[in-house]
Amino acid sequence: MKAIVHREYGSADVLKLEEVSNASPKENEVLIKVRAAAVNPMDWHLMRGTPSFVRFFTGMKKPKRTSLGGDMAGDVVSVGAAVTNLRPGDAVFGAVDGSFAEYVCAPASIVAIKPPNMTYEQSAAAPIGGLTALQALRDKAKLQPGQRVLINGASGGVGTFAVQISKWIGAKVTGVCSTRNMELVRGIGADCVVDYTHEDFATDGERYDAIFDLVGNRPLAAFRSVLNPRGVFIACGGGGPETPASRLLAGMIEQLVLGWFTSQRLVGILAQRKKDDLELLSKLMTSGDITPVIDRSFGLSEVPQAIRYLEAGHARGKVVVSVA
Repeated sequence: MKAIVHREYGSADVLKLEEVSNASPKENEVLIKVRAAAVNPMDWHLMRGTPSFVRFFTGMKKPKRTSLGGDMAGDVVSVGAAVTNLRPGDAVFGAVDGSFAEYVCAPASIVAIKPPNMTYEQSAAAPIGGLTALQALRDKAKLQPGQRVLINGASGGVGTFAVQISKWIGAKVTGVCSTRNMELVRGIGADCVVDYTHEDFATDGERYDAIFDLVGNRPLAAFRSVLNPRGVFIACGGGGPETPASRLLAGMIEQLVLGWFTSQRLVGILAQRKKDDLELLSKLMTSGDITPVIDRSFGLSEVPQAIRYLEAGHARGKVVVSVA
């Protein structure tokens, strides 16, 4: 089968489309023919080995795992002996490692049936972005109907899910984005849209019960100044390929230390691959409460271009890869 591999760290130039050994499922796994995948910031973090401290886990001099890709949708080809809830022919989606490939094996416990009204590309766009937004707002923020939430980076891959999930919960949503994305953010349900090129959310007099920062472009103090005394600030990622590791570490340390001295909760989020949450996302997509926003689609051989596009930082919603 063909797959995107990287045998060294570096820019998208290190990515190669190669013929690799066919995948074979273990007893608790399913073999999936990948129809579509999606690109995430984690892909270029793993590709580049940045920030540098991630290499303690991924390999110091070269990557331990040569495959990339973390979101996919496709069709089950075969199942392991212990799998009883899926069968060949099922259309599924999930957050599956190594999804930039024609076939991939995944534990049956981390994939779910694809929403019937969504394309493979739409379904592939949902797992990591949707799980991150859902678990941040529902579990970390414990967002309630009528509460006010600010989403910084509302037009991005996670932000577009965060706006829609907040509205499904019943919150009042303020989305922060650039001028060209204001109509998009309004269209997916935001009650108020702040154009950061002309306005500053930190000076408009509003206060929020929860703030979800997906950009990392403002000091923590700016967010805390508009967060209610017992509000929740959630940081997710932030920075680009050239952001120094020292800056990222400093931000995490500041958030951790300040958390001991304030009634405001200052937390981070790393999505967990939970089947129940995937199934909830599927229900929300089926009902129309969530519709994935797709910016561009690339072919499997064009994954380097797709990652370069995402790295540039201006994607509206998700960047997907059509595999089949």
